[in-house]
Amino acid sequence: MSLSAALCAPAPVLASSSTQADSTARAGLSAFDHQQLHWTSCPGIDDPNLQCAAVRVPLDYAHPDRRAISITISRLPATDQARRRGVLLTTGGGPGGAGVPLPLQLSQSLDPAVLATYDLIGFDMRFVERSTPITCGQPSEEPGGFWVRVDGYQSFDTTRAQAAALARDCARYAGWALPYATTANAARDMDVIRAALGERSISYLGGSSAALLGVAYSSLFPERLDRLVLDSPPDYDTVWRSFELGRTAAMESNYNAFLASLAQNDGTYHLGTTPAQVGSAITALLHQANVQPITAGDHAWTFGELGYLLVVATYFQQLWQVVAIDLVSIRAGAAPPIPLQVLPAALPGTPGVPADNHTAANLAFRCGDNSWPRRADSYQDDLSGYSRLDPVYGPANANIGPCAFWPVSRNNTIPLSANRAHGALITAALLDAAVPLPNSVATHAAIRGSRLVTVDLRVHTPLLSGQADACMTSAVTTYLLTGQLPGSDLAC
Repeated sequence: MSLSAALCAPAPVLASSSTQADSTARAGLSAFDHQQLHWTSCPGIDDPNLQCAAVRVPLDYAHPDRRAISITISRLPATDQARRRGVLLTTGGGPGGAGVPLPLQLSQSLDPAVLATYDLIGFDMRFVERSTPITCGQPSEEPGGFWVRVDGYQSFDTTRAQAAALARDCARYAGWALPYATTANAARDMDVIRAALGERSISYLGGSSAALLGVAYSSLFPERLDRLVLDSPPDYDTVWRSFELGRTAAMESNYNAFLASLAQNDGTYHLGTTPAQVGSAITALLHQANVQPITAGDHAWTFGELGYLLVVATYFQQLWQVVAIDLVSIRAGAAPPIPLQVLPAALPGTPGVPADNHTAANLAFRCGDNSWPRRADSYQDDLSGYSRLDPVYGPANANIGPCAFWPVSRNNTIPLSANRAHGALITAALLDAAVPLPNSVATHAAIRGSRLVTVDLRVHTPLLSGQADACMTSAVTTYLLTGQLPGSDLAC
């Protein structure tokens, strides 16, 4: 099947149903089949072994003869070209995270035999950093690149007004892009990248929302897929509103475990000897920051920034001590001794990235993948129920946001039942709160012949966050090198 036929065959979301429109789209896509890539150094990255190139892709796959946009890819060549099998693509999660620098990061964690076998190819998804970045016109990023407001710390009416205003700003500054910001379109971009690289097939490794992208690609282009590793993939059938509500209980559970750990170590942190006392101390700190940012060293910590530190602890048990020490320091007015990056930022020297790009891209994909409830009372009903069951994360996860007012509202996701991949290795943690285990289980059930490898940890993306044990790492290495999946699911 030709590239153009493959891109249009699986009922693209924005494609016309008419035969004439399909023929026009196929003819337009042929212009992207054979691109001449010009490899240069990557701005903001000093390592000369990593080089970058621009790939042209259609903005609208239903009308590829119209506007094209630029996707930046990076390449770290296989260390043994005689043993080279092909390319292993990856990108950042979020959505909204950069992917261009990731080959260098993966080179520090993947087995040397894997590095010898594959060119590592990173790319920024459409509208992220180096890939035709968008903005919503805001002066800065949201903590973690994720817009959220917590009911109770401000009124529902205030949040609704702020959300509506931001949606209007996004439409004003990025309205040309928003209809085309979907995971499915990013997967179609991947296949244009494959063709531009001159590869008959690709392998892919992605975590979190980047794993979701791998699921989309394996649904659209199974014949172009070699090996597929998905680290904590969300359930494509539930993104994004149902997914975010569905992880509330897991987030609450991990947060309570974090409080219990601090209480057990009160001699170090002095926040209380019971989880309830620690929770009260942290809540008081949040209320203080909500009234006025807390100056600690040379930074004034906002409510949102402190809240993001707590989310980091909820997602990554290995960072409990770091977050606790930082919170105690901020509470005392001192600079955090081990500062964590709270606001996403491009690498220094990366040109042309708007001040709010990561938040804008995150919203664009989460709001654009499918329709969200439009009625305010729907969110108020969810707030009532989830806040009662999960009083810390319910008021955030169930709250209204810009997606309720998004200018584009349609279902652009690909049903999991449509997945035609011939296998995958799925890695997950049993107590992942960011993407709870049922998401990985659902993805595993949908991909025939896949295997699920788990570790018993409170961690997100165990493979990519460096928390995989030898059992999980060995399974991944063996699969990437030989194509052999474990004989059965593994509990490592």
